[in-house]
Amino acid sequence: MRELVLNCSEEEAEALSDALLGTGVLAVSVEDADSDTSSETPLYGEPGLEPAVQAWRNNRVVALLPDGLDPRHVLEQLQEETGREVEDGSWHLRDVPDEDWVRLTQSQFGPIRVGDRIWIVPSWHAADPGLPPPGAEDGAAVRIELDPGLAFGTGSHPTTHLCLEWLADCLPQGSAVLDYGCGSGILAIAAAMLGAARVEAVDIDDQAVESTRLNAANNGVTLHACLPDDFGPGQFDVVVANILSNPLKVLAPMLSNRVAPGGSLVLSGVLERQADEVAAAYAPWLRMQVWQSRDGWVCLHGQRSPA
Repeated sequence: MRELVLNCSEEEAEALSDALLGTGVLAVSVEDADSDTSSETPLYGEPGLEPAVQAWRNNRVVALLPDGLDPRHVLEQLQEETGREVEDGSWHLRDVPDEDWVRLTQSQFGPIRVGDRIWIVPSWHAADPGLPPPGAEDGAAVRIELDPGLAFGTGSHPTTHLCLEWLADCLPQGSAVLDYGCGSGILAIAAAMLGAARVEAVDIDDQAVESTRLNAANNGVTLHACLPDDFGPGQFDVVVANILSNPLKVLAPMLSNRVAPGGSLVLSGVLERQADEVAAAYAPWLRMQVWQSRDGWVCLHGQRSPA
């Protein structure tokens, strides 16, 4: 495996990290570029608090690349997303020592409880004692067994929790649901298990589409997963999209028009400071408001007027 390493300033590190997560990389971290030198500086906040800025004066933003992903393709997407020109001297590749990546990844993800009803159970923990059994009845625990593969969506991120909790609390029974940017399929699968009658899952990444299909089959869930080019017409009672703020703004006309009269639009992947600008992008169609926030992220909800 290889890592893509980009040099950047303190002001750029957060936006660069967020943008990299949408390019198909496996993981992103930030390192002090002055580490082990006389210029190395500590990173700390007030006692008991996180630092206000999760970066140093000079940084290395490191993205772990899956096999087969061209780093120049990542850089092109990055430039398109941020408007930041990535000069040849500002990045390099470095090899990652061989390890048991499957075992290492599995060790990082255990069963996760979301709200009162939902459990996310990685397949390698399926036999753990004390977990609710597979299958769900009205009001009972919903257990989703998940293999994230290369697709975003392990169930651990606050934005995923927010969307899952909205579905558990607010999803109308028998509704038609669209999960746009489905990743591992976790939201689409949860919707089906929580009582949706029809579920469509769409992603621009064919690996995500395949991961969603496999995870749905493993959970005994029926849904249709596809790439955008194969996505047919129609409207939905609930449209949910857990991606990043810039793609959400670009997709505003399409996602808004996919919401049926009286239906709901649920958006996440939005930082608290980005909530107003994302809501403004949807204002011509729906009035979006913060439903809940968590760890600096928000879930926006809007309802289309009845016909």
